[in-house]
Amino acid sequence: MSKATTVSTTASDPTVAAAAAQFLSPVVLGLQALTVNGKQAHWHVRGANFVGVHELLDTIVEHAGDFADTAAERIVALGLPIDARVSSVAAKGSSTSVPAGFTQSDELVRAVIADIDAILVDAKAAIDGLDEVDLTSQDVAIEIVRGLEKDRWFLVSHVAA
Repeated sequence: MSKATTVSTTASDPTVAAAAAQFLSPVVLGLQALTVNGKQAHWHVRGANFVGVHELLDTIVEHAGDFADTAAERIVALGLPIDARVSSVAAKGSSTSVPAGFTQSDELVRAVIADIDAILVDAKAAIDGLDEVDLTSQDVAIEIVRGLEKDRWFLVSHVAA
């Protein structure tokens, strides 16, 4: 019979892990909310730009899920858990601008832009906060900002005059 041993999942510095979790957790929760709210917008868009907005929202939802996964996996790789269950996302207290029902495309696009803007605030705070703590985690935040800003640009192009 062999003795059970405990193996650490990483040799990470607990201070680094705590900082990464502190700064990346709000980003994960915001992205999870965008995934759900973006799909809500996707299902309920109406108007002349229906097809373009409908398809773009699916892409944005996919990106948000991928970004959330990347940030959550960074936290877990450093040895800490992340709680991104729906109840935790809702408890974060962030609200969405996405209406519950059928909505004209311009209004929905503006609502999703507002939701992205809120996540960008947290992601940019993560970039600043992780600058001297963990450059690898900071790179995750930078990549998320880059992607969200691109998705935001695509959305803005639908409502720009």
